[in-house]
Amino acid sequence: MAAYEIGLLIVGVALLGTVVLPRLLEDRPLSFPIIYVVTGIVLFTVPGTPTLDPIGNAYLTERLTELVVIISLMGAGLKIDRPFSLRRWAATWRLLAIALPLTAGAMALLAWQVLGLLPATAILLGAVIAPTDPVLASGVGSAEPLAELEKQQDPAQDWGTVRFALTSEAGFNDGLAFPLTNLAIAAAGATLADEASRGWLVDWALVDVGYQIVAGTVLGYAIGNLMARFLFQLPGTESIAEMIDRGDQVMAGVEALAVTLLAYGVTELVGGYGFIAVFVAALALRQFEWKHDYYLELHDFAVVAERLLMATVLVLFGGAVAGGLLWPLTPLQALVGLVLLVVVRPIAGILSFVGTGASWPERAVVSFFGIRGIGSLYYLSHALAESSFAEIELLVAAEQLWALVGFVVLASIVLHGVSSSPIMTAFDRWRGDVRSTGEAPADAD
Repeated sequence: MAAYEIGLLIVGVALLGTVVLPRLLEDRPLSFPIIYVVTGIVLFTVPGTPTLDPIGNAYLTERLTELVVIISLMGAGLKIDRPFSLRRWAATWRLLAIALPLTAGAMALLAWQVLGLLPATAILLGAVIAPTDPVLASGVGSAEPLAELEKQQDPAQDWGTVRFALTSEAGFNDGLAFPLTNLAIAAAGATLADEASRGWLVDWALVDVGYQIVAGTVLGYAIGNLMARFLFQLPGTESIAEMIDRGDQVMAGVEALAVTLLAYGVTELVGGYGFIAVFVAALALRQFEWKHDYYLELHDFAVVAERLLMATVLVLFGGAVAGGLLWPLTPLQALVGLVLLVVVRPIAGILSFVGTGASWPERAVVSFFGIRGIGSLYYLSHALAESSFAEIELLVAAEQLWALVGFVVLASIVLHGVSSSPIMTAFDRWRGDVRSTGEAPADAD
């Protein structure tokens, strides 16, 4: 089967799934990521189809996964109705400061001590596998804009909410995992370093942790604010409202894609973290004019673009699985991957909420849904693409790393995809019962 025909099939599946699957699978113990991966596995087991190799096609893998992540980050930022503050975003800061490094560190330790990987390779595996994915986590994240504004006055939710915590964590940590990924690359290169390169750790702290995070934050905020003023304050703003009123929405929401590409492109050109810039730009744009209906258009456009790209990547991921991506996986590696999903991340998440007003059901749901997905595939492909002979140990372990990360992503898609609907339905029912009785959760700290 020719590559062109396969490409048409993938696009057709993506388009059909974007429109139909969300309605068919609503409130069912199944998710469209599962459908897409299974479609890819079936499609690429047909005799005559090519074998997909993410290692051999590293550049394409990196760029496809990169694009779907940045579009997802814009959609995530536009969903968040909670005003930005250190106190009201406490759930986010705790997950980023506690859960992310604990998960990365525990995974690196398991990879080093249990799987026998070299230290730099173990650090890379921890960095790649630690972030909660903004793409696949969208199924349990915040609702569309304007949906939760009325809930912001609830004192019991001052720490945050389950959906807000998952959305904001996924938005930020896909950028904050970059320093850990770059640490692994630098550490691998340092094993062959000469006298002139002993300051690699200082360079990493100043550039990868300091400058690039600050650059991403500042540029994202500036670009998001500029675009917000362009949409809501310039003389042309009236035309947006008129366009919505008369239903002339052919290009409505395309500004979301423009903001995404501008924030990412500008920030990457000056060496900052584009992922952080896109999410911060989306937050700045969303918080500029809280109750304007046009945010729905921006969000919906970002969601459609995200679903199309996600479907394409997941079908191709299924094709890679069918082509033998998981063949190098050992039973011990699979066990470590499952331990990450059902033990390490849940414990790290629960520890993040010690001392908060979050109830135990809320802590359990946030901690369990540490979904691993397309972001992990991007980080791995990026790290291997950036590696050279100096980081040869990462390249030697490429097949093992892809097998383990691919297994974790596949297991997360199945585990969290099957459980998300019944768990969130039960949680919402519990939350409604608590509100109806007027009782505060008895098990909050």
